[in-house]
Amino acid sequence: MKKEFFGKAFGSDIYNYTIEKDNITLSVMELGATVTALVVPDKSGKGGDIAVGFANAGDYEKFSDNQGATIGRYANRIKNGSFAIDGVRYQIPCNDGNNMLHGNNEFRNAVWALTDSGEDFLEFSYTSPDGSNGFPGTLQTKVRYAIENSALVIAYDAVSDQKTPICLTNHLYFNLTADASKTVYDHLLQVDADSFTEADSELIPTGRILPVAGTSLDFRTAKPIGRDILADAIVQGPGGIDHNFCLGGEAGTLRKAAVLSEPNSGRCMEVWTDLPGLQVYSGNWLREDCGKGGVRFVKHGAVCLETQFYPDSPNQEHFPCCIFEAGEHFISKTVYKFGIL
Repeated sequence: MKKEFFGKAFGSDIYNYTIEKDNITLSVMELGATVTALVVPDKSGKGGDIAVGFANAGDYEKFSDNQGATIGRYANRIKNGSFAIDGVRYQIPCNDGNNMLHGNNEFRNAVWALTDSGEDFLEFSYTSPDGSNGFPGTLQTKVRYAIENSALVIAYDAVSDQKTPICLTNHLYFNLTADASKTVYDHLLQVDADSFTEADSELIPTGRILPVAGTSLDFRTAKPIGRDILADAIVQGPGGIDHNFCLGGEAGTLRKAAVLSEPNSGRCMEVWTDLPGLQVYSGNWLREDCGKGGVRFVKHGAVCLETQFYPDSPNQEHFPCCIFEAGEHFISKTVYKFGIL
């Protein structure tokens, strides 16, 4: 493991940690337990950084759109930032118009502690105090990044001393060309989902679960991301894909959720999860910020594949339950498995 100073953010010195195994190089910094680099080989064996992000911690503070960050306490949106548990209503700050997005960025902006490490893994921890951003309970969280069998494995373990919603994910922005100045239109995406959660104009679920068949969101068979990215009203509103897919298979069991590939580089990535949903986001709001290597981002220059509970689950009784009892652990694993076409 290599440790290096990565700059200052939010008044703190931030360090970056790097591990290597199986021709994969992974770097994670303390701010947000954020993946800052993910280098994997292309079809010629040449390594390239497929994680879109910034060159130092200060730029993550100034420009971040959650690139590579650990997201919590609740990933995705909660309508009006409000939910009730056992008749008690809680209010979370609304940082996305009328709604809460990504726990009001608490986990992203926190400085995590490196609590364990080895040649092929890094483990970070963070404690969110009771009442932080309005959420009930003190939440103790661990995130473990490991390189195993040519895959990046992210393991989460979180527990609260009060009944509370928990939904953790990582917000990696992938561009398999290893060039953030290129769009992902030619990336091929396949998602193991027959349905998606319908959303309103603010991307809040209406409660209806609709079939992907006949829509722009039909990725049951692999197709280029750019083919239908603005093809119908579903994607035209948000300016691209920003939707939750209802994954097949049994939630709670690790299963393949999606496959992303890029023909020119030959890179291929499988996504595995034990959670019920996958948010696919096509970088609709990427700005022309300057990233690593002086490269400026472009709209649709990356795709996020975020494993999760469904958005607004605390307010939708028929969605998979995201409420955890006091002392009950949220334990989940996401696997990004790399190969060559």
